[in-house]
Amino acid sequence: MTEPATIRMFGLLHGLRSDRGLPSVVSLDVPEEGITARQVALDLDLPVADIEGVFCNHIVYGLEHRIRPGDRVAFVPPGTPGPHRFMLGLYRAGKEDGSGSG
Repeated sequence: MTEPATIRMFGLLHGLRSDRGLPSVVSLDVPEEGITARQVALDLDLPVADIEGVFCNHIVYGLEHRIRPGDRVAFVPPGTPGPHRFMLGLYRAGKEDGSGSG
């Protein structure tokens, strides 16, 4: 049996889940080969256009990063101040996934 991934939502994504009466932290069973962060967001009914970066095990990625069992994931919406976006890697993540949100 594999360990579920832990998924967290921050900012407006947290508010969206809360408004729907849903938790902003969920455990999700993912296949051993993984699943893209984009697909996880879609499965959780999150608006992918409102996701600027995906932290997976403390490293920021774009939405095409594969989430695997046991990963710790956080979806981050736009709104992080400019200098912090560069330091955290959010700018780069937006460019890599092709969203142009960086």
